[in-house]
Amino acid sequence: MTNLLVVFGATGQQGSSVISKVLEDAELSKAYKVRGLTRDPLKPNAQALVKRGVEVARCDTDDPASVKAVLQGAHTVFAMTVSLYKPGGMEQELAQGKALADEALAAGVKFLVYSSVPSPKKISGGRYPVDSFDVKDKVREYISSLPIKSAFFLPGSFMQNFHTNMAPRPGPDGNPTFWGFVSPETKFPLIEIAGDTGKFVGSILAEPDKYAGKALACSTRCYTMTEMAEIMARSSGKKITYAQIPKDVFAGFLPEASRPTLLNMLSYFEEFGYYGPETEQLVKEAAQTAKGAPTEFEEYLKREPLQLRATQ
Repeated sequence: MTNLLVVFGATGQQGSSVISKVLEDAELSKAYKVRGLTRDPLKPNAQALVKRGVEVARCDTDDPASVKAVLQGAHTVFAMTVSLYKPGGMEQELAQGKALADEALAAGVKFLVYSSVPSPKKISGGRYPVDSFDVKDKVREYISSLPIKSAFFLPGSFMQNFHTNMAPRPGPDGNPTFWGFVSPETKFPLIEIAGDTGKFVGSILAEPDKYAGKALACSTRCYTMTEMAEIMARSSGKKITYAQIPKDVFAGFLPEASRPTLLNMLSYFEEFGYYGPETEQLVKEAAQTAKGAPTEFEEYLKREPLQLRATQ
């Protein structure tokens, strides 16, 4: 029997990865037909999904009626909520997540997979609140309280961020430098979010009973700050090193509006670990479940080279 899988964020990095995995995997393509949701079904990447045999539907997660309509007939749902960095954004995201879960329950959905993250505030005992993380954990808690079978995909730091906010910046000697205030041995779990979301979620979709009630720490592995700099250097052929600078100096690199949140986030990673004290073990266990080998950071950079603003 083929079940209907509804995928939120179908044209984004996570949703499109899930859809591709289902379409390309021999087992999953027989088990599921896909309905992909997007705000604009007419945009090119949405139409590309149509050409691959995906039913594409419009959905606005701020409109419960819209969500209700697209969940009709769904057996399984992959859901995510987008971080909203604006006044009231966290409250809006929480409302979206709760409404989505409520509508899934009302529609008779049998299995809900939600893309979440750990709660720094909870794990640190309140020392490091990070709203953009903590709100997704609140949605996860809410879903877990409902009488619906669920599982949770918890991705690590995106490798794609090394092309944006984590990209090396010019140093005093003119060489690209990977800046930070945390210890060089601080570890980040990395995931190639556009390519590997489907590998992890695909395993959940293949064996929903096995993963029901579980939250998977989905990353390739943990990398130290020094190791990430060394990998960037090898892949680019440039001299790139990690430079630890005072926290107040690093803060000057950050946008004022998000500065406190980002500083708390990095402090939390350094002191507690991304997923908490057992981060490395949790990542190792989840990586072994993936449907396909997760992408190594060096492999990703060979495919998506860094665009450096300074050279030796």
